[in-house]
Amino acid sequence: MEKKRKARIDNKTLDDLEFPSVLRQVSEFCVTEPGQERVLQIAPFQSFSEISPELYRVKEFTASFSGDNRIPNHGFDPVFRELRLLDIENSSLEISGFRRILSIAETTRILLKFFKKFEEFYIHLNSFSEAVNYTSGISEEINKRIDKYGQIKDEASNELGTIRRRLNVVKGKINSSFNKALSNYAQRELLDDIRESVVENRRVLAVTAMHRKKVKGAVMGSSKTGSIVYIEPQETLEYANELSNLIYEEDEEIKRILKAMTEFVRPQAEIIASYQDFLIQMDVLYAKAKYALKINAVLPILTSQKRISLQKAYHPLLLVSNNKRKEKTFPQDIELIPEKRIIVISGPNAGGKSITLKTVGLLQVMLQSGMLIPVEPQSELYYFKRILTDIGDNQSIENHLSTYSYRLKKMNQFLRKCNKNTLFLIDEFGTGSDPELGGALAETFLEVFYEREAFGIITTHYTNLKLLANELPHAINANMQFDNKSLQPLYSLHLGEAGSSYTFEVAQKNGIPYSLINRAKKKIERGKVRFDKTIANLQRERSNLRKTSESLKTEEQKARIENKQLEEVNARVQDKLESYQELFDANQKLISLGKKFDSLSEKYFNNKRKKPLLDELMKLVMVENSKRKKLAPKKKKAVKAKEKKVIKEVEKKVEVIRERKKEEKKKAKQAPPPKPKVILKVGDRVRMIDGRAIGTIDTIEKTKAFVNYGTFTTNVSLTELEKV
Repeated sequence: MEKKRKARIDNKTLDDLEFPSVLRQVSEFCVTEPGQERVLQIAPFQSFSEISPELYRVKEFTASFSGDNRIPNHGFDPVFRELRLLDIENSSLEISGFRRILSIAETTRILLKFFKKFEEFYIHLNSFSEAVNYTSGISEEINKRIDKYGQIKDEASNELGTIRRRLNVVKGKINSSFNKALSNYAQRELLDDIRESVVENRRVLAVTAMHRKKVKGAVMGSSKTGSIVYIEPQETLEYANELSNLIYEEDEEIKRILKAMTEFVRPQAEIIASYQDFLIQMDVLYAKAKYALKINAVLPILTSQKRISLQKAYHPLLLVSNNKRKEKTFPQDIELIPEKRIIVISGPNAGGKSITLKTVGLLQVMLQSGMLIPVEPQSELYYFKRILTDIGDNQSIENHLSTYSYRLKKMNQFLRKCNKNTLFLIDEFGTGSDPELGGALAETFLEVFYEREAFGIITTHYTNLKLLANELPHAINANMQFDNKSLQPLYSLHLGEAGSSYTFEVAQKNGIPYSLINRAKKKIERGKVRFDKTIANLQRERSNLRKTSESLKTEEQKARIENKQLEEVNARVQDKLESYQELFDANQKLISLGKKFDSLSEKYFNNKRKKPLLDELMKLVMVENSKRKKLAPKKKKAVKAKEKKVIKEVEKKVEVIRERKKEEKKKAKQAPPPKPKVILKVGDRVRMIDGRAIGTIDTIEKTKAFVNYGTFTTNVSLTELEKV
């Protein structure tokens, strides 16, 4: 089972990365108090071999929530008090304590049996549970002596069985003697209307106060008004005393049984503790799995190569907070590899630099503590033995240290601990002192970290650190993207170039007079301003290029889709054209044959000679058959099927045309009567109805007119013309 470990990652680093806040959120999903306490004590594992099995256990638990084989309930009442009593010689447990021990043993048995039954689904949870040394002896002993209602069974011992049988006999005698006295005194009308009651767990007669001397027995009390006196009749008194003795004997025998059970269980205390520890760990895994669902966390790729590749990584605390407020959270893509093992992030404040830094550190710590993280599944992470941080307010009031003194102490720790298996995260590197001197010292520290092949991310405003990152082969600049017009953060990390601090632009946006900004510009080195301005311009150009590139990609994608659609339409049209061509050729052939047959019919009609007719017909048939190709049965069927398909398509088209014509006729009937026509005469400029060409009427003969179109003349029916 899991023991509390001393982690190599110190508590200050965990506090800097807000890891305790994550643990508090995870603990809310626990179903037991010991589980909550265990979650709050979670610390990163000391070795890579411990991390992987824990992550797979959490992943299996997460999968169980949506699967058919859901893991049984693991809830329990803790037995810490009972375990402490078992350590004390001659102590004895109560019935409630044995019931709690039984509950823990049974819950453990059910879980072990479940994981064994579905071991192909819960491989890692089953191998974890197999470490529990389960024995059925504890449950059997408790079940043999205590029933499901929490009472000691009659057969718990021979003596107890005898006592309880005698108790039942005496209780029977008490009831019969009491009922006899009740009936007797009721007939004599000495009792109140309620007749009887119970005082000190004994049945008593409710005697009216005036008749109390007429009833023999022990007075047990009276009503508040004094009108009723409660008397236990003389007939039951002797049996009642015997009952009290038997009850005392029963209690003594039960104590003896519990003592014997305690002595049986005492040697098993370590096993009971292991059951409880197993269930606490189940509660921890359950809480981790529930939290993973809440933040959409997954198991990334655990790589043995030194690299961090986070794709669409979210800060868990920010994600939960924004989800409550129904606000969008921006993911980050971050990569640290041996060729680019140090990232220097620059840019204006409030752009997300610190959040990006904390996201990397917090996700790394969560993973090394056996928790799933909110990234894409193809993300890759490596196990770092040490994680060093310098984040947040660095003024130490307790030790009377200034910000810069505190930071120097932190840098001294970094220099002692930093090596090739270290991940360092430093926010606002080099601040707290004179910019020139502090920047120079920070540059030296960075060179040392670089030489030791450590991996790290720093945020800074210092120009010399940006230049150093540009000069070192295995370091890289990065910036948080800003909208250069509105100066609003885009919360997107861009690798490859340093970011401008937009110092003067932000000042101007916040209402600082331009004259003061201009004076400030003159007070600093011209080259530094130009360098910062150049970076800002480069960022602006990069942003414009990115937008143009995205636009071109979108257009290219649209063109590709349209081209594909056109190709599909063209193929369909080509198929139809081929089908219609075949049908047309077949029809032309039939028309040609029809004409030849018509010619023969006419000859026979004129000369009535059969023999020439038959000869000609035979020739015609032979010629046509010589053109035919003998097809295989399969091909013949295929051709016929194709012909049928073409005919069906044509019939459908014809049916559509007929329907359209019918609709047009109906509309024509429903249409309003045509306007009265103008009587046309020679010389009128006219055109055909629904036509475009305009001509002049030369002459009119009855119902026809000769229209001159300039290059030609034609005769047209007057009903088909309209005056222009």
